[in-house]
Amino acid sequence: MADSGKILEIAENSGSSFFNRSLTMMYSASKDPTSTHKPSLNRASSFKKLYSSVKKLKTIFETARTTIKPKPTKTTIPDCRLPGTEDRIVVYLTSLRGIRRTFEDCYAVQMIFRGFRLWIDERDISMDSAYRKELESVLGEKNASLPQVFIRGKYIGGAEVIKQMFETGELAKILKGFRVREAGFVCESCGDVRFVPCGNCSGSRKVFDEDQGLLNRCLECNENGLIRCPDCCS
Repeated sequence: MADSGKILEIAENSGSSFFNRSLTMMYSASKDPTSTHKPSLNRASSFKKLYSSVKKLKTIFETARTTIKPKPTKTTIPDCRLPGTEDRIVVYLTSLRGIRRTFEDCYAVQMIFRGFRLWIDERDISMDSAYRKELESVLGEKNASLPQVFIRGKYIGGAEVIKQMFETGELAKILKGFRVREAGFVCESCGDVRFVPCGNCSGSRKVFDEDQGLLNRCLECNENGLIRCPDCCS
């Protein structure tokens, strides 16, 4: 009996010491300065610092973007005039398909003006090289791009300018006052080609001089033996 009492007392003492040890460990762990709460506070503060620095960078870039404004590009159109064409629309173009982009631009400008049913003085440089020289002398530059448009003797611009004016409605305002042709009208003499074979040499560019007995160059036609249509281009 005495032995059993001692065993029970030892068990009680050992149990109390076990629970006391666990409580002291938990209590000491809660007071440990290296607990996991402080690093979480450090992470929050570091995140706030990072957020503030990113916000400052954002404001710097936004202010730089607002202060630096791109300068608008202005297309300067030279003030050129084509003498003797104050009553018409003159378009310098080419009917050759050698350069696809140039041909498409010329065709597009033709269709825009024909959509208004207006007569156009089309000067095809592939049919008469004198038109190329004439255009270069008026613009004051060589190898000018095609097409080039003059309205009432004033230089307007190329294909991009005409397309933009057509889309904005500015072209229709400028074209007011021109005589409108009948729908489907086509010149019976040239078929709206603006050229016919020379009647003096029949397009051969040669005429026979009976006095000298020689063939001379015809002075009435161009290098292709053509003249301007007398019916629609007079």
